[in-house]
Amino acid sequence: MSSHRIDRPADLDLVRASYDRVADNYADMVLTTGLGDIRKHPWLKAAIDAFADSVAGLGPVLDVGCGPGTVTGYLAGRGLDVSGVDLSPRMIEHARRLHPHCRFDVASATELDLGEESLGGVLGWWSLFNLPRTVLPQVLAGFARALKPGGHLITATHVGDEDLVRTEAYGGVPVSWTTHQWRPEQLVDLVERAGLRTVAELRLPADEHVGPGVVVMAVRPS
Repeated sequence: MSSHRIDRPADLDLVRASYDRVADNYADMVLTTGLGDIRKHPWLKAAIDAFADSVAGLGPVLDVGCGPGTVTGYLAGRGLDVSGVDLSPRMIEHARRLHPHCRFDVASATELDLGEESLGGVLGWWSLFNLPRTVLPQVLAGFARALKPGGHLITATHVGDEDLVRTEAYGGVPVSWTTHQWRPEQLVDLVERAGLRTVAELRLPADEHVGPGVVVMAVRPS
């Protein structure tokens, strides 16, 4: 198992409690509005499908920050050996309820003990933006070490220059977290500094639901 230590964010417990509070509303919005359902967003679906094709047959896939398991379940339907982890116990309760055929556990991206070259793929699908700027590079390096040669990472996040402090979310639920926005070129640089080679980048303009975003897919060189 990995012996590399990742710094624990100072606000980890506050962020965990915040996602526990929004979990019920978020899961309800997934069911009623299709929130997070990539099948309703052709470009996001294309990115996830490309990831699924790239990691098929390479080994286990881990969805880090899986929330209620929407993408995890989709990838399982594609035939991948995929499991999910999330910081929030309440989110994991919903994931297990909504996708009982998948494996889910409670864990922070900073607390994972990933074996060297143990995974065919890793997702950080709009789930890493709460990590402090000094911590995200450590997490990405851990993902890179855990990937087998030829394994892929796909990550997506909010684009911008600011750190946005959130006090409410998903129907006005009180929260306490910071959304750390990144420029696309900054995220690509972090991924490549972690030891991966970028193979695709998808830039998404703002729409009526969310601000601009970026999707990056990268491979661990053979």
